[in-house]
Amino acid sequence: MKRRILLVDDEVAVLLTLKAVLEISGFDVDTAASAREGVSKLHTREYQMLITDMRMEHDVAGIEVIKAARSATYHPAVALLTAFPVAEEDWQEMGADQLLVKPMHTRILLQQIEDLIVSHDRKLAALGLTPEATKPAPKPAAKKKAPAKKAVAKKSAPKRTAAKKTASAKTAIRKKPVAKKPLVKKAVAKKPMTKKAAKTKPTRRRTKS
Repeated sequence: MKRRILLVDDEVAVLLTLKAVLEISGFDVDTAASAREGVSKLHTREYQMLITDMRMEHDVAGIEVIKAARSATYHPAVALLTAFPVAEEDWQEMGADQLLVKPMHTRILLQQIEDLIVSHDRKLAALGLTPEATKPAPKPAAKKKAPAKKAVAKKSAPKRTAAKKTASAKTAIRKKPVAKKPLVKKAVAKKPMTKKAAKTKPTRRRTKS
């Protein structure tokens, strides 16, 4: 996570120059061209460090920005940037952690900023405080896996049942007893009686009445 710095100065050339130098060195930089704008940004975002000019709307406008930084819950480091040297007791009384005098060589400026951030973090650690701007972003909660859906029975099952029913019906038809046709007795043609048989056939005697 990039360290975020807020630059507050009413000189646009100073803002753009410092912003370019710090961004090349790996910082995330916001700028404000007035004390009022600086205070507003301190309330809407979190910064690891504030660098503010002293004289802007008025001679002590920088003190307003420093007070807003000191009241912030994320505890940023504070550097006072000025072209007019200020006694150490004075800028410490204002609430600044470091005094930066402009113009300044880029390498010296970056070294002072790095040293200030390190010492400020140690101070916060000793007090049991953690800069909010340096806290890692919370990991998103692991999504619960949706329960696996039960496999839906294929619609081919009813077809199988129908096929079984058809087979059973066919079997039932086969098993039905076949009605036997009544046997028709063939008419036997009577053979004509022969003469011999006719002679031998007894005749009934007529009785006289």
